[in-house]
Amino acid sequence: MGSQLGGEVVLIDSDGIGGSAVLSDCVPSKTLVAVADAKTRVIEGHELGLRFGPDDDREVVGVDLAAVNARIKNLALAQSSDIREKLIEEGVRLVDGRGRFDGEHRVIATTADGTEEAFDADIALIATGARPRVMPTAVPDGERILDWTQVYDLDELPERLIVVGSGVTGAEFAGAYDALGVDVVLVSSRDMVLPGEDPDAARVLQDVFERQGMEILSRARAASAVRNGDQVTVTCEDGRTVTGSHVLMAVGSIPNTADLMLDEAGIATDDRGYVTVDKVSRTSRRTVYAAGDCTGVLPLASVAAMQGRIAMWHALGDAVAPLDVSSVAANVFTSPQIATVGATQAKVDSGEVRAVSYTMPLETNARAKMIGLADGFVKIFCLPATGIIVGGVIVAPQASELIHPLSIAVAERITVDQLSHDFTVYPSLSGSIAEAARRMRGHADFELETH
Repeated sequence: MGSQLGGEVVLIDSDGIGGSAVLSDCVPSKTLVAVADAKTRVIEGHELGLRFGPDDDREVVGVDLAAVNARIKNLALAQSSDIREKLIEEGVRLVDGRGRFDGEHRVIATTADGTEEAFDADIALIATGARPRVMPTAVPDGERILDWTQVYDLDELPERLIVVGSGVTGAEFAGAYDALGVDVVLVSSRDMVLPGEDPDAARVLQDVFERQGMEILSRARAASAVRNGDQVTVTCEDGRTVTGSHVLMAVGSIPNTADLMLDEAGIATDDRGYVTVDKVSRTSRRTVYAAGDCTGVLPLASVAAMQGRIAMWHALGDAVAPLDVSSVAANVFTSPQIATVGATQAKVDSGEVRAVSYTMPLETNARAKMIGLADGFVKIFCLPATGIIVGGVIVAPQASELIHPLSIAVAERITVDQLSHDFTVYPSLSGSIAEAARRMRGHADFELETH
């Protein structure tokens, strides 16, 4: 973007073009999830009347994890290569090294052989991302105790996988490995998985996990993970223990800001090390911007990309609108997926957002019946007087694709009345979005009074 707007751009990078989103986090994990979903669809074909050979053996669907992970890593490298080629075409100079600030306007790049090169920058953008948080009592060894960047080196499925952490990362990996046939134990410090998501959606996912046989240890905060040969034992703070062949630690992330010399450059961070930015991605140093997971705004690749674009638009004098987190769409790539945008149930319940909601189960949808879908719903939030849509939740296969109409509705302040008049395909899962709007139409004030 900076180059397209006429800037002379230098990109200093040491971990691979595309960063963790491409090489070790978003692209790889969602590829693994896609493989798990493919296996699930094949097995669930039995419920639709499909049979698996003369013996009707659904276990015939095996998983070659070495091949799966090789494909994942090759795909990530190919994506990184595509981005690199695009940058070169745009005239960006790529420097393989680690950057740090040297005063207010100078950036130093240190290469692998120790060579240093200084750049006097009119504008600087920090996009160093974050890395998995490591508990001192559960340090990953890359073999049995793993973080989410290390799972792609496994050649065989774990016999019993303990996933510590029931947030988005933990839930996605737990669901994927469970679908691939692994005995999974999910250690959750809360009452329910996905404590930061819509509670109705989290309840659906927990029910699905438990129905599929996943063991969930609720209200269990992990204190340590200790390896003993080919086994790993996780001990919880309340004394409970669980043993498996592998453990995946998904206990959050920390920003990669420690070695950037930010204090010396006058760039403020919060008490956790995240770079403080305003809504146009500007730091406390007015010529320095920051984007992505190092800012702690929202840990989403789409938000990181938008922050970076906004930074370049603002810095180089182009028209720009500040980042509006109220219109950000997000998705949890479990099965079913959970997609959200705008206002949340928590904000409505607390009174922070004055809105009403309607929830339509997908089990009544014709398309859902055709594909054997029993779990999921569409929920819409709107303002009580005007009917303007301010948020939504979709729990369904491919919810990440279905949420877009609600994203547009939130961004463009479309009303439930307007949405209810829009055509949808019949039969389709998206038809339930319009139907939910029709059910809300004309009843918002009444619903608010009865809450």
